[in-house]
Amino acid sequence: MDALAGLLEGPRARGAFMIRACFEPPWCVRIEDEAPLTVMLMVRGDAWITPDEGEGLHLRAGDLAIARGPDPYTCADDPATPPQALILPGAECRYPDGRSLNGVMDLGVRTWGDRLDGSAVMLIGTYLLQGEINGRLLDALPPLLSLTSDVWQCPLTPLLMEEVGRDEPGQEVVLDRLLDLLVIAALRAWFSRPEAAAPAWYRALADPVVGRVLRLVQDDPAHPWTVASLATKAGVSRAALSRRFTDLVGEPPMTYLTGWRLAMAADRLRDTDNTLDAIARQVGYGSAFALSSAFKRVYGVSPQEHRARRPQAITRA
Repeated sequence: MDALAGLLEGPRARGAFMIRACFEPPWCVRIEDEAPLTVMLMVRGDAWITPDEGEGLHLRAGDLAIARGPDPYTCADDPATPPQALILPGAECRYPDGRSLNGVMDLGVRTWGDRLDGSAVMLIGTYLLQGEINGRLLDALPPLLSLTSDVWQCPLTPLLMEEVGRDEPGQEVVLDRLLDLLVIAALRAWFSRPEAAAPAWYRALADPVVGRVLRLVQDDPAHPWTVASLATKAGVSRAALSRRFTDLVGEPPMTYLTGWRLAMAADRLRDTDNTLDAIARQVGYGSAFALSSAFKRVYGVSPQEHRARRPQAITRA
């Protein structure tokens, strides 16, 4: 399993919020939905994405932006345009004065804005669930990033435009998978840039020793790994592996393994109804008690409490 595949296994879209936004200037929407990850693909016209802190991004047709939550930002024709709508958690939409805006700007199936033939058209996909492996991905990203059309061409734009307006059985699943593909393609392009500030563990995958160990751990977390067994697989001594792994990744091999196992457990608690015993076996713990103790030590809550907090599906109009 490579780095992006491992990361994106956690935040894989499940009922993601996806719309086509159509506007005619002047327009401005303030986003305060606290979503962990939002992708914005400019199809026609241009727009400004402006966080409360930091520099804004000017998107032109073909450009893509990814916003890492939960910090708010505005999306507008111009940074000086005042907000006309406010997006809150749970896909709730309000006027800036607090009045409900739900349904007022609906333009059709998964289409929203003030004019269907507006000069600005943007595809927006929002991941609504916060997972722990997702947290590793978010930590690797800046609050706001962009890929311009001159360095990255998105082959999915026509298909997304066609599919987002369909109203057919199972359509949300189709859009979820397309959103995943869009994110994978975008992040692959982002991390491959020469100037990319990729995280240490991502860069370490290129190392012939540490990269092999990372893949072993990610592919088979249930295996009873030790530093000695990992060193043998990598063809180096225990001391050499520990030193090299820590230098490149920023933490010792077994610390990384523990974090990976618990992150996978957190996702399984969120996304499945598997018993704690079954999850413990899947991620490399000998018993539910051992997993529960480690989980509470790291996350501050028991696995049962973590499962009880999983979000419920959002009902859309």
